[in-house]
Formats: sequence, C-alpha cells, structure tokens
Amino acid sequence: MIPDYQALMRPTLECAAGGEVRISDVVATLVTKLGLSDDERDELLPSGKQTKFGNRVHWAKSYLKQAGLVRATKRAHFVITDRGKSTLTDQSAHINKEYLEQFDEFQQFLNRTTEKDEKAQTTVASIDSAITPDEELRAAHKIITLALSGELLDRVREASPAFFENLIVELLIAMGYGGTSEDAGRALGRSGDDGVDGVIDQDPLGVDQIYVQAKRYADGNNVGASAIRGFFGALSLKKAQKGIFVTTSGFSSSATETAKGLGTRIVLVDGVHLARLMIRYNIGCRNEELLYLKKIDEDFFE
Repeated sequence: MIPDYQALMRPTLECAAGGEVRISDVVATLVTKLGLSDDERDELLPSGKQTKFGNRVHWAKSYLKQAGLVRATKRAHFVITDRGKSTLTDQSAHINKEYLEQFDEFQQFLNRTTEKDEKAQTTVASIDSAITPDEELRAAHKIITLALSGELLDRVREASPAFFENLIVELLIAMGYGGTSEDAGRALGRSGDDGVDGVIDQDPLGVDQIYVQAKRYADGNNVGASAIRGFFGALSLKKAQKGIFVTTSGFSSSATETAKGLGTRIVLVDGVHLARLMIRYNIGCRNEELLYLKKIDEDFFE
C-alpha cells in the first residue's frame, strides 16, 4: 500500500541528511527503500500527470519546508536545515502534521488566510470532518493554494533582479497593462534604482501612466515608511498621480499608514498579494487539473 504523505515525512527528511537532493531522486530512492510494487510506483492521479506516490512525497517535502526542516535551494532541489538535522537525531519523534505544529512557521502557514476581508476570514488549520464534502474540497483547495503561494515567493526571492523585472512585466501585461511585452520591457527599468523601477502605460498611447517600484526582499525584511516617502517623492517629480509599490516581503504598519496619508494614490502589493496575483493570472504556475462541482438543474426537471 502506498504510504500517506505524513508517513513519508521522516523518510523524505532522511534522504536530505547527506546534502542537497533533487525531489525526483528522492521519489526514486523511496520507491526502492519502501519496496513499492511496479503498480504502486506507476499509479497515477486522476489528472494522469503525476504519480500518486510522487505527489505524496512532494507534499511531505512541502510540509517539511513550511516547518523549516528543509530549505529550497535551486529548481526542484532542497537541503536539510539545522532544525531538520536536530529532528532526525530524535529517533522516537513521529514526524507528522501534529509534530510540525510545534514550530511557529508552520502555525503561521496553517493559520494564514486566503482573504484579507475580516468578515470572510477562513483558516485552513484543519479540515473539520463535520463539514460538507464540497466545503471540505474548498478547504483543501485553500491549503494547496497556500502551499503554492509559498513556493512561488521562495522562487522569486531566489531569482535574479532581471528575472524579477521580467516577472513584473509579465504580470502587468496579464493584468491588462503595458500593451505588449516589448513596450512594457522598455518602460520598466528606466530609472535603474535598485531593481524594477519604472513606468507602465495604462493605455496603448501612454496617455495614462502608472509608476512602479519593486523590492525583492527576504521574508521578514519589511518595507518601511522611508521607502514609501521616497517613492512618493519620485512620483511628485514626475507629476504622476498613480504608483504601485511591489515587494516580496511585507510593509510595516508605518509604511501602510504613510501610503494612506499621502495624496497621491499608491497601491501597496506585498508578497502574499503578489503570489495571489501570480496564481490568478497564471504567472509562474499553470493549471494542472480542473474539477467541476455540479448540482441538479431544477429548470431541466420542471
């Protein structure tokens, strides 16, 4: 029988104990180590694009990463962290979701909300068995989306400034700004101020323009009020009325208040919002499988 993803957490962590590993190599190693049959190894998900066992190993790695036991390095590779090494030394530790909940980073992942609207806050800390199947499906979808968001931000933070610039270009084009990638590419990067600073045409003729500033910061290195005031000063020099400030981290409370207090409209896009936009417009990700929820068509039977 194919082990569930929680049972695969310790074996996955053990595979990384010797140094950097590739996730596909971990899958192959565990197939042999656990003695899976050919049928178990080759069994596919309903989408037909990934094996069930490979999918569960990926989820085991994803949860270990959210708890800080492993760290992504380059594409499809990861290494064990000091916390992960310490965990392995305790042979009695049953590494599962409950075990990971002792770590603050994992708690933040579980309690993160997909919506900022306080009236609609829904945590994904757990899926209650008492809820309806369609509610359970939507809750599971939120967990998958949150995990994807974290992976996207990690990749963006590890990428080069030029890659980040191209990402912002592609995202703005997907959202309807800039006209073409060539036009948007020329517009961005004009000022050359620490990364992706420039101007995007809101319409094909450039009658209405939006100035953009982006900071590729590590998680926790939040943008402060001084950076917002500096951006406001740049907008004033250009006599611009609109600005977008994008960061892969977050904004301090003073930065948020400063942006609200300024006359010029400055839209703040933090890492969580950036990842959400990337997912919505399929930037850096793609649709793997579509699931349709169907209900009775009452009009048909009438």
